[in-house]
Amino acid sequence: MFSHSFPLNVFFLRRVKYICHSSFTKRDIKWNAENKNLKGVRYEGVTYYPRHPDHVDPSFKPSKLLLVTRVKPFAGNSWWEKKTLENLGFINKNHSNTPVIVKNIPEICAMLWTVKHLVKIVPIKLPDKLPNPDDLNNTYLHENGTLYVIPRVDPARVDAIEKFMNDSKKLNRNLIQDKLRKQWLTGGILS
Repeated sequence: MFSHSFPLNVFFLRRVKYICHSSFTKRDIKWNAENKNLKGVRYEGVTYYPRHPDHVDPSFKPSKLLLVTRVKPFAGNSWWEKKTLENLGFINKNHSNTPVIVKNIPEICAMLWTVKHLVKIVPIKLPDKLPNPDDLNNTYLHENGTLYVIPRVDPARVDAIEKFMNDSKKLNRNLIQDKLRKQWLTGGILS
């Protein structure tokens, strides 16, 4: 299957070309000459072949929650896909843009895999400091999966704003305009 004119121990890495007969495409395979087998990194049952020998995977921390939105209708799908959508929380068949928040666990991911063509999945990015139960009313979940926590306004600031708005000595544009118009109409400005 593989033909080479040089011994494998001469070169540390040797590119060997082969033809994939089903699709007639050429692929490059890297050989490790010492072990006489392919060079790859093993991850939990999956062998990953990096593009470059010095490639290092970036650190990745998966999200704990997923934001799932249905993008295709219930109609026209098989009964098991409809059942899976109902198990995920899509109960109302008329409102497709209502998102559902689910845990990122293997059981839920297996369900999402079966209906991946019907839903849009976005990982939820949580802030470093999670809000207190009292601050849950001041949170906003954006459609891109970012959870925003809006801080509470200081009560002293709220009192200062109310005092300023209700102050009778405040120069308000509408108030000044009304008083000047009344003086103009009564002739008080000209005299």
